Amino acid sequence: MTEQPFAQADPRWLALTGEARRWFAGPLGQQMLNAEHPVLESELAGFFGGFSIHYGPPPKSCAARQIRHTVSLGAPFPGVEIACDEQAWPLGEHSADLVVLQHGLDFSVSPHGLLREAARSVRPGGHLVILGINPWSSWGLRHYFASDGLRQARCIAPSRVVDWLNLLGFALEKRRFGCYCPPLASPAWQARLARLERWGGRWQSPGAGFYILVARKLMIGLRPLRQPRREAMGKLLPLPVAKVSRRVPSIAKKHE
Repeated sequence: MTEQPFAQADPRWLALTGEARRWFAGPLGQQMLNAEHPVLESELAGFFGGFSIHYGPPPKSCAARQIRHTVSLGAPFPGVEIACDEQAWPLGEHSADLVVLQHGLDFSVSPHGLLREAARSVRPGGHLVILGINPWSSWGLRHYFASDGLRQARCIAPSRVVDWLNLLGFALEKRRFGCYCPPLASPAWQARLARLERWGGRWQSPGAGFYILVARKLMIGLRPLRQPRREAMGKLLPLPVAKVSRRVPSIAKKHE
């Protein structure tokens, strides 16, 4: 895949994705991806089906073993198998068993539009896995002062993403956190603070650098047919009935 933009590609989106890819290729981005890999791999091990999608600036690092085909969508950069706009995926509705948004919402021009497109592609009963940078962490704090690609990250709170998922017909099944070490480029300091990762992973403290949301698309149930409305009947009124006389007429007696 070349890095030449395809027709009608949004230049802002291409520039944002390029900066994000360069940041994930750097030392801090690699630190986060290395912490994400075992957590994401363990989550994907429980999914099965025929077709899954990976979308996000980081290249696809792992896939669900029990899903036969996994395709990477996104901007036309190396590692992307199908180039497409973030709000125009070349997929039919309800076509994927699993969709993974790995920091796609963090580096998106329109997070709502991207999430709607991903939700549309998931079949009823399928899953949507979202990885994002936690704003309530040292990583989320650093992005306000960073001068690299992290500065462009949106860092959407997980509770807000859950609200969006509920509106799109998804139910949250799991929420996990990871990368408790602060963003330090020095490998020596990362090794000294490695115990923070073990402690935080054990207690799942919400102050981690990233979060993972696993949501299931609700099944479309059958809606019962509404019974036709019956108009209220008026009060029945008795009809007048001719009075029948039981007396014998006396006409014959007059003629006698």
